[in-house]
Amino acid sequence: MSDDTWQTLSEMPRAFGASLGTAKMRVSSDDFQVDEVLGFEPDGDGEHLLVHVKKRDTNTQWLAGQLARFAGLPARDISYAGLKDRHAVTTQWFSLRLAGKPEPDWSDFASEQVELLAVHRHRRKLRRGALRGNRFHITLRGVAADNGLLEKRLEQMKASGMPNYFGEQRFGHGYQNLHRFSDLLGDSRRRVDRQLRGLLISAVRSQLFNQVLAERVNRQIWASPLPGDYFKLDGSRSGFRDDPDDERLRERCLLQDIHPTGPLFGRGTPQVEGDVAFLEQEILAPFTTWREGLEQLGLEQERRALRVRLDDLQWQFSASDTLTLTFFLPAGTFATVLLRELMDISSPAVR
Repeated sequence: MSDDTWQTLSEMPRAFGASLGTAKMRVSSDDFQVDEVLGFEPDGDGEHLLVHVKKRDTNTQWLAGQLARFAGLPARDISYAGLKDRHAVTTQWFSLRLAGKPEPDWSDFASEQVELLAVHRHRRKLRRGALRGNRFHITLRGVAADNGLLEKRLEQMKASGMPNYFGEQRFGHGYQNLHRFSDLLGDSRRRVDRQLRGLLISAVRSQLFNQVLAERVNRQIWASPLPGDYFKLDGSRSGFRDDPDDERLRERCLLQDIHPTGPLFGRGTPQVEGDVAFLEQEILAPFTTWREGLEQLGLEQERRALRVRLDDLQWQFSASDTLTLTFFLPAGTFATVLLRELMDISSPAVR
């Protein structure tokens, strides 16, 4: 392989076997519901407003613009923790920096697409990624699969977790964010705005992570500790190196108290050693341009859990061809990755 012969997510292995069938997602917006869960409590005072809204068929960036106009603020004073799907019903938090300006009269803000849920004062701007995660309520229709096999697969996933692949939306339409990474490098470097630059860098780091995870899934070692692994504590950014004298590590992995990790590539000494360091070097060796480019751009080595815990996963077959799933995912993980472990999912155009 080379930088031009990477695998798409659809070509990467599933952890629990082949697709069990097909289903349709987002037949209507109500079929895809997402609720943001903040990683903190509002302060109750400060120059920022935390605004909690429920939106339908509405783009996050468009709504941020509407909030700016309504409050008479420049766009830079509106922020949010993450983008939310347009063709969905979602709850989302925004922050508005008032800095001495009067609070708007919110009674005139609501519309058919947007409902105001709560407003709180807060001392700090809401920053990207400042979420504990998202709770999903997803209805799949036109399910063409054996319900008994689906139930067994769901039980496996609830007990074992799922591979923490980055979803295809991370890479842009047709994986264009990978193809455009060269715009940031060398003599052919082009002027790229800050937001796009971040997207291109993130896409390449995510692809390298997915390549490592795919190989560990292929070898069925994605949820098991290997000599030299670096572990993340479940639900935490904290981690630690493998300790060959700690006999509890395998049991802690089995209990999903800790998770093996994969690389978010950058400069510096890798946090893994031994077998894992050798394996990652072997997998990433063909991607010289990407690796050197990330180092050139100043990215530092980081680690991401290879597995996502799913012990609150619930499901219901409400009709012979309808399956409803509810589950929580931590920030930075993808509901579409969970769904691909079950079936091949298509998304009809939402009117």
